[in-house]
Amino acid sequence: MGIPPISRAAKRTALTGLVALSFATTGLTAAGSAQAQPTASAGTPASAASAQPHIKRLCSEPTRHRMMACNALARTDVVQPHALTVNAVSPLAVPSGFGPTDLISAYNLPANGGAGATVAIVDAQDDPNAESDLAAYRTQYGLPACTTSNGCFSKINQTGGTTYPAADAGWAGEISLDLDMVSAIAPNAHILLVEATTANMSDLGTAVNTAVSKGAKYVSNSYGGSEDASDLTADNQYFKHPGVAITVSAGDSAYGAEYPAASQYVTSVGGTALKRDSSARGWSESVWHTNATEGTGSGCSAYDPKPSWQTDSGCSKRTISDVSAVADPATGVAVYDSYQATGWNVYGGTSASSPIIAGVYALAGTPAPADYPSKYPYAHTSALNDVTTGNNGSCSPSYLCTAGTGYDGPTGLGTPNGTTAFATGGSTGGGTTLTNGTLEAGTLSGWTSTGATSVSAAAAHSGSYGAVLGSSSPTTTSSIAQTFTAPTGSTKVSFAYNVTCPDTVTYDWATATLKDNTTATTTTVLAKTCTNGAGWKTATGSVTAGHSYTLTLTSQDDNYAGDATYTYYDDVTVS
Repeated sequence: MGIPPISRAAKRTALTGLVALSFATTGLTAAGSAQAQPTASAGTPASAASAQPHIKRLCSEPTRHRMMACNALARTDVVQPHALTVNAVSPLAVPSGFGPTDLISAYNLPANGGAGATVAIVDAQDDPNAESDLAAYRTQYGLPACTTSNGCFSKINQTGGTTYPAADAGWAGEISLDLDMVSAIAPNAHILLVEATTANMSDLGTAVNTAVSKGAKYVSNSYGGSEDASDLTADNQYFKHPGVAITVSAGDSAYGAEYPAASQYVTSVGGTALKRDSSARGWSESVWHTNATEGTGSGCSAYDPKPSWQTDSGCSKRTISDVSAVADPATGVAVYDSYQATGWNVYGGTSASSPIIAGVYALAGTPAPADYPSKYPYAHTSALNDVTTGNNGSCSPSYLCTAGTGYDGPTGLGTPNGTTAFATGGSTGGGTTLTNGTLEAGTLSGWTSTGATSVSAAAAHSGSYGAVLGSSSPTTTSSIAQTFTAPTGSTKVSFAYNVTCPDTVTYDWATATLKDNTTATTTTVLAKTCTNGAGWKTATGSVTAGHSYTLTLTSQDDNYAGDATYTYYDDVTVS
């Protein structure tokens, strides 16, 4: 008979007592502290600030062309509590490393999310203990069961069958890390594990295609290898899946580009060191960089073209990374891995950050069918934690390896601050949200339009496109409208607008209304306004989660020659 799950409240109480005892006897600090010693007590990942941790790579470096290595690193200097058992720890002990509540707190994510989503994990070789190890992790942290019998967990080979490849201890550790991170971030999502026959790109790529064919809208890949000219072919064969969020680890060998992180069709995920602090957020992050050969990858691709939504000027091709999450083993995550391993471990590497970001995409909602979701964060940079300190080596231009305000190579645009930056239209997950709210589809897909309406690059507030209502030639009334359901946790709808109105508000204007279809009431979100040359402004209206709304954006022109009025609208979000 298994050990029953321990409630989160009980664990917090137990951890408080354990940490107090640790202070009294050894002087060690609490989980995630920047001052913990290399040999850590329960819940205490050590920090590079005090001493470099002892680390081993779970997978060997590739030795052949087009072979990939997993990007998982294991701490070898962390002593787990004596109370650890096969399936869980006692109420008086917790595993070392960050757990689900830590990650949810650090990244401002909704608890118990992921319902209705399927996240696929693609790895090489077999982990014979994948399902039982997943059960141990989820039991320890009080997460709902995810098993084959209840339909939550599935394991298949690269062609969709159940004859699994040869087992491998290193890749089994990688698999445990991936499954546990998706569980931590999106505990109600289904998980599909697809095991490739070998670590060759062709086998792993076939596994990606199989994951997508099985309906996964979120696919995490925690592996990489050197770039070469065949990458463009691999892009089209394996990673060109619009409507699917494919995340890839940026690598663990410090500055330098890897494939498939360099693919133009994926979200490339860099790594940070995550620490608790006294800020309003309660956490801080910097670039993960242990030494010259260990740290998050980043760089400028030698082969892959630059996606249209990536606008940094120091790299003419694809730049790595897009976003980031915790990866430093010194501030690593708790993982349960028992295949030729000891059970509870502290793991890190960008193999942790990729499934974390895949889980955040799953929380944010289903991507639009024509979209490559790697572009979503670029439209909503304010909904990310900008990482501004640290580097992963020396390079020119320096932003490719050094953090700073705004975009940089090692951490991309930053780390999650909620789900807004990972959703189509920038909306939070949990309900039926706006379709194409950022207009990045390049069309008015999802909107109902009247009058003179179009989409133009000139109308973009952020990203590549915005809506144009009206024209530089005289018109009449033009509008776009969309009905949506406010998702769980949302409180407002907002949008950017830019009015060109050379007349007066008596005759011409821009306006916006929000009808609550649940209560049959209408509010004016943007009062009639007629300005000329005032530039972009933002309007906001209140919403109640669960209510149905119709948002109507309008530009009114009196069709009088000489003073045509038109309005740009963009970045319509629910948050």
